[in-house]
Amino acid sequence: MAATKSTTYVEGVGRRKTATARVRLTVASKTEITVNGKALTDFFGNLSHQKDVMSVLETADAGIEDYTITAKVLGGGISSQAEAIRLGIARALVKEKAERRSPLKAAGFLKRDPRSVERKKPGLRKSRKRPAWSKR
Repeated sequence: MAATKSTTYVEGVGRRKTATARVRLTVASKTEITVNGKALTDFFGNLSHQKDVMSVLETADAGIEDYTITAKVLGGGISSQAEAIRLGIARALVKEKAERRSPLKAAGFLKRDPRSVERKKPGLRKSRKRPAWSKR
């Protein structure tokens, strides 16, 4: 029987609009982030999305070490995927050490943004936009 290497990790799930991210944190010697099998810089070309994901790890007073972070993201757009990964990382960090909850919560990283697109209603052009009314 072949010997398997067992690594311990902490998992967190983040959601935003229709994007869902499953994030795994493994303690490592330096921080590396992989999203859907690609490096963070390759997956998110925009620097603001990269900073959005990394902002959780730079929280002061949280005592965050170096991790290998692996994320699987499905659905949504680029911005909502970045925010879903950020929430997943924050939830995994809290699951690992409960003392991190208050600094991460104060920074606003544990709040799930519930806003999503409102559905289109019948007889309307969009969710609320009505056709022009004409008297005759």
